[in-house]
Amino acid sequence: MSSLLYEGYALYPYTPGATKNATPTPFGIVYPPAYAVECHGAFDYARMECLAEPMPRSTLTAELRCLRSAGRGHQASEQRVELGPVEIGRRGSIEFDGGRFTLRSDPPASDRHAVVRACVHNTAEVAPGLDRAGALEHALISTHIVVRVSAGRFISPLEAGLESVNIWPVLAGPADDVVLGAAIALPDHPRIAPESRGPLFDNTEIEEALVLHIHSMTDSEREQAGRDPAVKEMLDRALALAPEEVVSLHGGLKSADDNPGEERATVDGVTFERGGKLVLAPGTDRDPYDRMLNGRRATLERIYVDTDDGIHLAVTVDDDPGQDLMRETGRYLFFRPHEVKTL
Repeated sequence: MSSLLYEGYALYPYTPGATKNATPTPFGIVYPPAYAVECHGAFDYARMECLAEPMPRSTLTAELRCLRSAGRGHQASEQRVELGPVEIGRRGSIEFDGGRFTLRSDPPASDRHAVVRACVHNTAEVAPGLDRAGALEHALISTHIVVRVSAGRFISPLEAGLESVNIWPVLAGPADDVVLGAAIALPDHPRIAPESRGPLFDNTEIEEALVLHIHSMTDSEREQAGRDPAVKEMLDRALALAPEEVVSLHGGLKSADDNPGEERATVDGVTFERGGKLVLAPGTDRDPYDRMLNGRRATLERIYVDTDDGIHLAVTVDDDPGQDLMRETGRYLFFRPHEVKTL
């Protein structure tokens, strides 16, 4: 959670004078109402909706984690608000300095599923006409919500079809009994790479590159950046890495799980089978490379079905000298069923 909470907190070169640090651009902002109503795209709340499958007599708890402005520029302090336990079908709420945190759920439906909603509102009273810098001083920054069910599980929010606002919910516990509402888009069960040496406020950047950049900073730059305690702790940790630890971050490669797709698929009475032979017949609306393959024979390597039940045929061209290489590396050409003929 700490790594997510400080995502975007300060960016390389980490000095306060750098343009991207002089004007902070944090994620997950819940603005004061007076500012949000005047600024299109700004929200004075964050609402997470998820679908639970609770066991009898189970309860819900919720935790709010965010940053609050605590100094010049991006300097901030952590805030934590806990709520619950709250029975399924009931509502719980708590007031805190500048905000309100609410957790409620519907009674389970006939399918035993219950909609759970956790919402945080910014209630800070500020004068109209406030600029963004002034609004950030009264905002909840990097807002995250964690909801737990005492007995039962959650359905993946990515599949539940509910509508969250200003937050991105995903499954977070190994037993699917925790939902994390994040400030950035994540997959279910997100995790930090085991090779990581600690957060650098930029989780999607190349860690080795950032560490090397930090080692190349001048003493003056380090002194400027280190005036923020959170940044200083990060810099000290990165500078303490031994050369062999930095090298261990280089060149990691993990192969993705192979997805063989479907064995066969039938479209408009025509059955396609993996390994079958085809003649390519792309239409005139395809790009020049595809049209040059018109009439060529190909092998059907994979059959994929997308989320809209569309069929995609992955092929390699039989007279291509690199066919085996394309097959081994998964570099397929894709066609729709109406763009090929079976043999």
